[in-house]
Amino acid sequence: MSEMQKAMQPIRPQQSDTDIELKMLMEAIYLKYSYDFRDYTGASQKRRVLHAMREMGCDTISQLQSRVLHEPAGFSELLQYLTIPVTEMFRDPTYFAALREHVMPVLSTYPSLKIWVAGCSTGEEVYSLAILLKEEGLLERSIIYATDINPQSLEKAKKGVFPLENMRAYTENYQAAGGRRAFSDYYTAAYNAALFDRSLAENVTFADHSLATDAVFAETQLISCRNVMIYFKKKLQERALGLFHESLCHRGFLGLGSKESIDFSAYGPLFEPVVKRERLFRKL
Repeated sequence: MSEMQKAMQPIRPQQSDTDIELKMLMEAIYLKYSYDFRDYTGASQKRRVLHAMREMGCDTISQLQSRVLHEPAGFSELLQYLTIPVTEMFRDPTYFAALREHVMPVLSTYPSLKIWVAGCSTGEEVYSLAILLKEEGLLERSIIYATDINPQSLEKAKKGVFPLENMRAYTENYQAAGGRRAFSDYYTAAYNAALFDRSLAENVTFADHSLATDAVFAETQLISCRNVMIYFKKKLQERALGLFHESLCHRGFLGLGSKESIDFSAYGPLFEPVVKRERLFRKL
């Protein structure tokens, strides 16, 4: 290769040892356990892995990788850090108010409903949505698919038990979302915990599903996936939106998080805004 040809070669930015180790860890997790975190955003992922490394008593990410590869329990522990739930009931109340006003009247025209809560975490949004459907007279004819990649989060969601200390904030959210009853009607308080009415989860199917590796499993009328794609790189965002578009019936609804958008996606032109400020869209 001539000196000129060498000079014309693109200069690749040098990666730090930490970034290299991080990529190797994610590749190892994928090869060993089939969990694909390779297209999650780097900054958030690095922050969570470094925190896990300290909490799990590892000096380096490479040491953490060795532990994860040779101890399945170590991977289960790391998974709790990689999928830290940041959620609450009726989070962003105006989103739920928009669902009530603009989406529920349309859903009421269907004889039966299938709804997908993707990335349901520990279940707060699932129960919020179930309460909303109940108040609109739609819960009994609805099937809700609540999916996540974290088995421990799914187990918590199934139980429907949340800290009692959170109920004051959840009550305020519920009221701001247009709630029609006393929020305390939906749970029983005991031992510093709130156990939610089991009838809310009768038609909920909790299941392991990855937006990074799994396929569509049902035709749905509404998909709510909020504050999940903010952790995805562009490629994985496109994959997730593709799954949602494929899953939704004609004129089905898609709800995203307050910091998420489809404006610059290849799937953007395939949806129209219902309430754009609340990130509510409808499939064309």
